[in-house]
Amino acid sequence: MYHHIMNEKPIKILSVDDELDLEMLLTQYFRRQIRKGVYEFIFAHNGLEALAMLLKHPDTSIILSDINMPEMDGLTLLTKINEMRNPALKCIMVSAYGDMGNIRQAMNNGAFDFATKPIDLDDLSLTIEKAVEQINYIRQSQQEHHQLETLKNDLAVAREIQQAILPRIFPPFPEKEAQIDIAASMLPAKDVGGDFYDFFSIDDDHIGFVIADVSGKGIPAAIFMAVSRTLLRATGIRGDRPGACLNYVNQLLCEESIDSMFVTVFYGIYEFSTGDITYCNAGHNLPYVVKKNGKAEVVKTVTNLMVGAMDDVEFVEGKFHLEQGETLVLYTDGVTEAFTADNKAYGEERLEQLLPTLYGQSSRQIIDRVLEDVSAFVNEAPQSDDITMLTLTRKS
Repeated sequence: MYHHIMNEKPIKILSVDDELDLEMLLTQYFRRQIRKGVYEFIFAHNGLEALAMLLKHPDTSIILSDINMPEMDGLTLLTKINEMRNPALKCIMVSAYGDMGNIRQAMNNGAFDFATKPIDLDDLSLTIEKAVEQINYIRQSQQEHHQLETLKNDLAVAREIQQAILPRIFPPFPEKEAQIDIAASMLPAKDVGGDFYDFFSIDDDHIGFVIADVSGKGIPAAIFMAVSRTLLRATGIRGDRPGACLNYVNQLLCEESIDSMFVTVFYGIYEFSTGDITYCNAGHNLPYVVKKNGKAEVVKTVTNLMVGAMDDVEFVEGKFHLEQGETLVLYTDGVTEAFTADNKAYGEERLEQLLPTLYGQSSRQIIDRVLEDVSAFVNEAPQSDDITMLTLTRKS
């Protein structure tokens, strides 16, 4: 076995020596490896020829070079090779026995190993195999680095796509701007996230709005997020009641059974003429209403099982009312479970203390103030979960 696992092509070895009989020695000794396509030898007779051969054969892996040669010696060649900055190109230097000064200089200048003349071909074979092992390791590392860079680029594109599918134009219903004020924000913990929000028009008197948190993080959660959002929007736009909508979406997701993933959802339908909100809460955080009286009250909603967790579940609806000037605040647990470096959570209590101070501010200002407070609390500790908020203020 000649350590050829990583390479479909032969390991290309450039022999640089002004003594022509070395060509015959190498091709004879390594004839089996050459025949099997493990090694391929090319030859040059001085440093200048060697550089020309490297231009012609850029896939060369090992250079076996004599130190003492005319026109350009091996040490000068080694310097030129170092300038190429190719860690997968290894130089084995050859010199007369006892020429330790040059050999030592070659090793100090980055040669992989050395051999002395007359060359012990058995020993040289072991040295070449050792070089091949390192070359394979370096190439594998380079390939993994390339794959990582590709993945990072793909994630950056995925992040842009994910952000693009969430509504980003505010106000989302300009024709209703005198009646409601809606804002939303999603900050993924990783390049892509599992949280999402959405809102859409159902008819002249009703809009649907959603906030959701998929189990898990990263790419699997992002894919599940995209599927869940699409199903919820397509079902909601038809005008189905929140309970019927989540019943249908739950059944579809359970049939797919995607890695036992699930999603907590708060889906509400706002009625402009009354300020009423009909909702279905599938395992999601309880929302708050910032009220006129200077309080932030938890809406003790009817809570159901998460969507996608179990089939044949009936999702029960609830209803509450928004007075003029009041704001509904929805959030994912990335807000209340934002942790400091010493593992203290932001928590519901801190949110409940902040929200009453924000009465009268716009929906966007309320989100911005909460995010600022969370950021100040965690004090640059790494974000552990997606942070998503949706606010809806009844203006008239």
